[in-house]
Amino acid sequence: MAESSDGQEKTEEPTGKRISDARKKGQLPRSREAGTFFVLLSGVASIWIMSTFLGEGMLNIMKQSFTLEKEQVFDLYEMGRIFYQHIFTIAIPILGICGTMLVAAFFGNIMIGGMNFSTEAIMPKPDKLNPINGFKRIFSMNSVVELIKSIAKVACIGSICYFLISGRINQILRLSYIDVYSAVHDAFVILFIFMVIIVCAMIPIILIDVPFQIWQYRQQLRMTKQELKDEMKETEGNPQIKSRMKRMQYEMAARRMMSKVPTADVVVTNPTHYAVALSYDPNGELAPLVVAKGVDEVAEKIKEIAREYKIPVLQLPPLARSLYYTTDLDREIPRGLFQAVAQVLAWVLGTKAYREGKAPQPPRELDKELPIPDELKF
Repeated sequence: MAESSDGQEKTEEPTGKRISDARKKGQLPRSREAGTFFVLLSGVASIWIMSTFLGEGMLNIMKQSFTLEKEQVFDLYEMGRIFYQHIFTIAIPILGICGTMLVAAFFGNIMIGGMNFSTEAIMPKPDKLNPINGFKRIFSMNSVVELIKSIAKVACIGSICYFLISGRINQILRLSYIDVYSAVHDAFVILFIFMVIIVCAMIPIILIDVPFQIWQYRQQLRMTKQELKDEMKETEGNPQIKSRMKRMQYEMAARRMMSKVPTADVVVTNPTHYAVALSYDPNGELAPLVVAKGVDEVAEKIKEIAREYKIPVLQLPPLARSLYYTTDLDREIPRGLFQAVAQVLAWVLGTKAYREGKAPQPPRELDKELPIPDELKF
């Protein structure tokens, strides 16, 4: 089991943030064997495709090189012209082979881990110049694994090459006794067969190396329980600080809400648990608004401010609960409560107008049997 620098076991799977941070640093799972395999495979395939053009070009070069006139040999300009002509004869097939291998090398290396560009990975690091750290890397477990892989790869491919050559030694020696054209043809066939078998020999190696590289990458990024807790604090914030910020935000919102209570026309209460302050502009186009609401201590504070500013406080439990649960702050009341709230406001505004001598006296007490729809009762 891997351990961290403080001795804790890394038992937790890496989080998305840890993997993302590793990618920013250039840490990705990579398989050099997969890259080598795709380069060899593309090379063999492109040589097979381009073999006719390449063979004809090389044959023409050989013919022209051995049929030069005496004047051409001693003419530097003519030799330069012939050289460039020969180069262009085989340039297209060679460029095709090289280009194919270059593309295969690129995609073969990003097949595992994907494409990633990290500026942090290319920045110079002073610790890499430290010889002690260099020795640690040389004798690390990763280096030992890479050494074993290299020895196994050389042994595997070397054994295959040995058996290939030893099994065809007579055919190879026979090339010196046959005509040139047949010898070149047979040599290319033997060479191509060797390349195909060597490429096939790489398949078991990458089938082992690719899963191992992914597993090793995940193991390197595993986390201790403390690292997981620290990351959660970093991403989500310290719980204590987060709780304090929420409390501060709540207090600020409560102060803003309390500042609107003096603008209310009436406060409807439960009477002990709920309090809702309503405001209505008879000349406006909006329905009555809930400017403040709360429970328990907040409700008591709303009632205290209402009494201070001589705003009527009415004990209407069903209406108070309905308003509290159905209407957000600074929002119009639902249509289903229009009639009930209208009766309350009519009585409040009528009582206020009577006290100012502007209207006859309304009923001494408000009818508390208000029409509240069943779906709005709480």
